[in-house]
Amino acid sequence: MLDFKQITAKDNRLIKLISLLQKSSKARKENRLFVLEGLRICSDAAENGIPFDTLVLSKTVYEKMPAGVGALIENAKNGAVVGDGLFEKISDTTTPQGIIALCAMPNDTVPISKSGRYVALESVADPANIGAIARTAEALGIDGMIISGDSCDVYSPKALRASMGTLLRMPLYFCDSITSFLSRYSLRGFACIAQSDADLKIGDFAFSDGDVVIIGNEANGLSVETRNGAYKTATIDMRGKAESLNASAAAAIAMWELMSK
Repeated sequence: MLDFKQITAKDNRLIKLISLLQKSSKARKENRLFVLEGLRICSDAAENGIPFDTLVLSKTVYEKMPAGVGALIENAKNGAVVGDGLFEKISDTTTPQGIIALCAMPNDTVPISKSGRYVALESVADPANIGAIARTAEALGIDGMIISGDSCDVYSPKALRASMGTLLRMPLYFCDSITSFLSRYSLRGFACIAQSDADLKIGDFAFSDGDVVIIGNEANGLSVETRNGAYKTATIDMRGKAESLNASAAAAIAMWELMSK
């Protein structure tokens, strides 16, 4: 059985590292590590073959060992137990479940396929939107998410929680330029915009394999480069008084149409 190290000091190296990873995207990228918290998302990760560098349990969870924790222990290389009070200090949730897993970011992903259908996110800033879009993408059978480097960190605790673990299963492709990425893989990009002068209306045409719907920043939409470099611009017909949709709502409608024809 995994040997659990007892940690009591708040200045312990592991405790300080977890606290930093919970708060800082820069730290996550530099260390190539991220944090999962809670039984459900940690179980999803284990079931999907994501190994834990370290499994951290609160004293209460360690002593009671509730159902499901055993599978997490088998998935971890190292273990640590901390007092309930100290665990609360490193937790990112209001009501901690007493389970944290420290994981390495994956280095490999599924190759891009010209027969696949994808969603691309440019400068999407809200982790809740990233998570919601990922959940919808997985539900609809989208083949992967293409994410610009200036979008929010998909490995942030808020994004991972909002995705309900989907971001750990969905193929992710990171790039500096959406336009250059699509061109490199000969994919057709449909830039989703709110303006009525778009080339097409979502729902009035059929998508094909190799097509990508592109969603932009919540406040500013898509960059000029991406709009001009897209195969076509497309808009969702707005019949009410609202001028635009939330990024995750627009993505859901566009992805539904992408996969329905």
